[in-house]
Amino acid sequence: MSVSNTSYVRKAILAPEPAPRGERGAAAWVRKNLLATPKDVVLTVAALAVLAWALPHMINWLFIQAVWQGSDRTFCATTVQGGIQPDGWSGACWAFVNAKFDQFIFGRYPLDQRWRPTIVGILFVLLLVPMLIPKIPRKGLNALLLFVALPILSFWLLYGGLGLEVVETSLWGGLMVTLVLSFVGIAVSLPFGIILALGRRSHMPVIRMVCVVFIEVIRGIPLITVLFMASVMLPLFLPTGWTIDKLLRALIGVAIFASAYMAEVIRGGLQAIPKGQFEGADSLGLGYWQKTRLIILPQAIKLVIPGIVNTFIGMFKDTSLVTIIGMFDLLGIVKLNFTDANWATAVTARTGLIFAGFVFWLFCFGMSRYSGFMERYLDTGHKR
Repeated sequence: MSVSNTSYVRKAILAPEPAPRGERGAAAWVRKNLLATPKDVVLTVAALAVLAWALPHMINWLFIQAVWQGSDRTFCATTVQGGIQPDGWSGACWAFVNAKFDQFIFGRYPLDQRWRPTIVGILFVLLLVPMLIPKIPRKGLNALLLFVALPILSFWLLYGGLGLEVVETSLWGGLMVTLVLSFVGIAVSLPFGIILALGRRSHMPVIRMVCVVFIEVIRGIPLITVLFMASVMLPLFLPTGWTIDKLLRALIGVAIFASAYMAEVIRGGLQAIPKGQFEGADSLGLGYWQKTRLIILPQAIKLVIPGIVNTFIGMFKDTSLVTIIGMFDLLGIVKLNFTDANWATAVTARTGLIFAGFVFWLFCFGMSRYSGFMERYLDTGHKR
């Protein structure tokens, strides 16, 4: 009886070889992404031509001929060389932004009390950073401090009372109000949106109908209408002498509006879960809430991370609509300072709007990049 020869069977996997030289490096990336087809070549050349024409003008106006220091409008009326521009004005007036920077951040918050929002901002960063890093432990305690303890402490610090001078919310403004509205909207809309999405898929007709009506009504009207009704119409239904703080109305309006959109994003994730996941959970004898919390929701939320972050970004930008109820967020306080006669120049408004736009872009871009990071981190097929 002969024994088969198995010496040819490989027992170890060969080490991967490097990619060919023509498939790696900057030149390969350019050839593959920018010059792969004749159409790509044309579009790349056209884009480079536009950039070559626009970038020098932008850099010149934003930085080279810009005025960085000054105490009034006269500093923005001359160029760096001391002459007058053909249109009578210099480049960007960053001196205006520098002079009004504190107002852009804190609004009309009293100068001697601005240490209070500064402390709130520091605490917010200290709690948010570990919350965003996946590998840092004690997420439950971190979430409790960030979403429960911090709002209570922040309200006391920002508004006052119990030994601190009271600062009415009508004096709040700038980036501080933008971040307060955004944080509350995000903290409320995600859990409330999950509840609405589950309610819309409920088998109980009353719960399903209530959730459907709420979602469709809120999604069918613009946010500016919600804020207007919260500011103008709501006081009409309150007893005589009762009133609701203007900022609280804005917080409620933004949170309700964002929750309706978040509910549809979450519902899309729930519907994308294969039926076998539900059946597998049922076969294990899990109850409805166990199945939803342990199996369905984690998968659904992972699928719709881009949609969730997109809703957050839209809400962050929509906070500028609170000017309809007399509050001044970052954009509102920037536009309010355009009326200062000491800084009335042809470039003041453009410079202020560019500054506000850059700040909004910075936050939105950060949320977008973190979204991409979480998608890669939660991808079960991705090597971490």
